[in-house]
Amino acid sequence: MSAIINASIRVDKLPKEKFVKGKDGAVYYNLTISVNDDTRYGNNVAIMDSQTKEEREAKAQRNYLGNGKVVWTNDIIKLAEREEANTTAPASNDLPF
Repeated sequence: MSAIINASIRVDKLPKEKFVKGKDGAVYYNLTISVNDDTRYGNNVAIMDSQTKEEREAKAQRNYLGNGKVVWTNDIIKLAEREEANTTAPASNDLPF
């Protein structure tokens, strides 16, 4: 599965309260990107502010941030699946020497 998307967002529309500080100290912003089958004005990708479960359930209006277009695909798009973390316990290190 492969696709290349060119897009742009309006940075001035990013609500500062939704910036998230990661464990590594970097600052992140969660986006939702929608790829549509039809195009409008030559674009078929919409970029929106991610919503919480509560915002979705309340049918809160989406904050549209930008758009783009798919410029290449191999025609096979699959759902991304979460890889399970390796839960194997490390070997015990209580050697007598």
